Amino acid sequence: MTDKAMSLRLPAYVYQEQHIIRTSAKAVVEITEMCAQVVSRSKLSYGMISVFMHHTSASLLIFENADSTALADLKYWLHRLAPEGDPKYTHTLEGADDMPSHLRMVLTRTQETIPFYDGRLLLGTWQGLFLLEHRTTAHMRKVTFTAVGSNPPL
Repeated sequence: MTDKAMSLRLPAYVYQEQHIIRTSAKAVVEITEMCAQVVSRSKLSYGMISVFMHHTSASLLIFENADSTALADLKYWLHRLAPEGDPKYTHTLEGADDMPSHLRMVLTRTQETIPFYDGRLLLGTWQGLFLLEHRTTAHMRKVTFTAVGSNPPL
C-alpha cells in the first residue's frame, strides 16, 4: 500500500497565541491538549504548529504519554546527568538548581514542531507534548504557539 502524494499551492495563514503556564517544582506538565486547542481555534485544516518556550531553565519535549514511569525515569536520568550542588559549577546566581536547570534544558528542547491534518495533531499513538520545569520552585512559564497552515480549496 502506498500513500498518494499531493502537491497544491495554497495561501498560508499564521495563527499565534501565547500562554502562561504555572508549574510546580520540577514538574512535568502535559500540554498536548492545550496545543490541540490552539490548532482548533486557528481554524486551519493542515499545516505545522511550532511551540516555543521563552525560558532557559524549563523546556519542551515530545515523549511517551501512556505510562507515567517513563516520565519518572526521564526525570531521574536528567537529574543524574546534571545533578544539583556540584561544587564545580560556577553559575549559581539563583541557587544550587540554577546551572543544572540550564543544562537539563540544553539536553531537551525549547521548541517543538508538530504537523496537523484535518485540524488534528499528527502525533504518534503514545506521544504527548510536555513542559519540563527544571527549577526546584514553582514558576510562571511563557509558551508561544504558532500555527502555520492552510485549508483545502473549495
